[in-house]
Amino acid sequence: MHDTDLNELARINRITDTSRVEAGQFLFIPGKQKPNDPSQAYTQEDFIWPVKGRVIATFGQLFDNVITKGINIQAPKDASVVAARTGKVVFYSDNFLSFGKTVIIDHGDGFLTVYSRVTSVLVQKGATVHKGEMIAKVGAIGKQESAYLHFEIRKGHFPQNPYFFLPN
Repeated sequence: MHDTDLNELARINRITDTSRVEAGQFLFIPGKQKPNDPSQAYTQEDFIWPVKGRVIATFGQLFDNVITKGINIQAPKDASVVAARTGKVVFYSDNFLSFGKTVIIDHGDGFLTVYSRVTSVLVQKGATVHKGEMIAKVGAIGKQESAYLHFEIRKGHFPQNPYFFLPN
């Protein structure tokens, strides 16, 4: 809303444990007088968890020799994956790098969400999806037997820590 990088916001406000930031808490927002006009956004809604499960890799953690740019959520194979916010599907690939099937949703306000390692994709590029709508199922790809969703929240092209946005 204020077009401010959350990692920078945490640094400036000397926040070491971002999970303890609460609604209504006063924060210093550098160089901003008022929020950007949110009228281009689909809605002013909060993000929700895309799948129920256990987080097995957090933002910035090394996982399978790769630094995680989102979170990995372990869930049963074929568990429902839902849109974390209302938006438009702007990308779909059957085999995106090492992530397998991948869907990207643009939320109209500079934020995008990425859903990777999915199967049974139920949406097409160009479709509008609503918060909580099922878009795919959790999968296991390659030689790995464990099923999990790789989920990212991006501001433009820059990955953000999903814990800044998801409810506890």
